[in-house]
Amino acid sequence: MAFNPTPTQFKALKAGIFVLALLPFLRMAWLTATGVPVEPVEFLTHGSGDWALYLLCATLAVTPLRRLTDWNWVVRLRRMIGLFTFFYAFMHFLTFLWFDHNFDVAAMWKDVLKRPFITVGFACFVLLTPLAATSTNAMIKRLGRNWAKLHKLIYVIAPLAILHYWWMKAGKHNFEQPIVWGSVVAVLLLLRVWWSVSRPRATVDKRTTAASVRS
Repeated sequence: MAFNPTPTQFKALKAGIFVLALLPFLRMAWLTATGVPVEPVEFLTHGSGDWALYLLCATLAVTPLRRLTDWNWVVRLRRMIGLFTFFYAFMHFLTFLWFDHNFDVAAMWKDVLKRPFITVGFACFVLLTPLAATSTNAMIKRLGRNWAKLHKLIYVIAPLAILHYWWMKAGKHNFEQPIVWGSVVAVLLLLRVWWSVSRPRATVDKRTTAASVRS
């Protein structure tokens, strides 16, 4: 039997996930403010980027978790996790714009165009922005069916995020983590492809069975 939390349990669970998702930011802020990291800019850049990727994977994992466990209620957590993904992506971008370029947009843009891994990372942030901006109930109602189409951009963002991560780690010949998280993203996306391909076949099988029974 699928687990279905009561309203009180769901609120407690949602609050717990909110706190857990916020803790990395609080930790980074505290350590940076107290002067613990030797390279604070690198610490903030890598930390925010890593957590944006982790939460992006968590967002993608919601649908497979729902389908494999029949926990339909987990879908109600996806928006919050997705917004935290954008929060850390914004923090990642802000660190790049602030500490690396001192809010010099022209210098930043030059860097974006010159370095491919930054180009891809910037593209991920740009594509995430409309998803975050349209995550309110009002925007969902306003966009209607177009909302779901727009949010399929996540399937473009995820591979681009892995490519950005891969190129960033390639400079230090460290491919272990990109391979791990690339594999996670690949599995989460391939599951969707499998379900999409097998769905029509399952429908045909059900119709054939029903016709056989009637005959």
